[in-house]
Amino acid sequence: MPQMSWKELYEAARAVQAPRTVSPFIEAGGVAAAVLTQEGNVYTGVCIDTCSGLGMCAERSAMAAMLTHGESRIARVVAVMPDGRVGSPCGACREFMMQLDAAAGGIEILLDLKTEKTVLLKELVPDWWGRERFEEQ
Repeated sequence: MPQMSWKELYEAARAVQAPRTVSPFIEAGGVAAAVLTQEGNVYTGVCIDTCSGLGMCAERSAMAAMLTHGESRIARVVAVMPDGRVGSPCGACREFMMQLDAAAGGIEILLDLKTEKTVLLKELVPDWWGRERFEEQ
């Protein structure tokens, strides 16, 4: 696994976190995220909240940047809430990560920066419905 401390990954997310109003319909940057890929690269993103529900979580924003750059295997994820604490990815983000590759269950997610408490994605998504599709490949 690539070496990068949780503090460094947290700081990468905080560096892009800048809550702002984009338009009367869109706010962005309240939550920020950083993903560390198996290749050792870091991609960041912010949440995009819209009045129509077409927004995107910070984690998926970071993963979109990762995919744009040709990567799809994540080692670690950190999401930073508006108050600076870390938070666990929502269900949609968990599902998105699980669909990336057969080893996605091993993605490490930070739950507490001070104690460096983590959880594996497979612990948050037990008995995932799509496992068999990876086995068919």
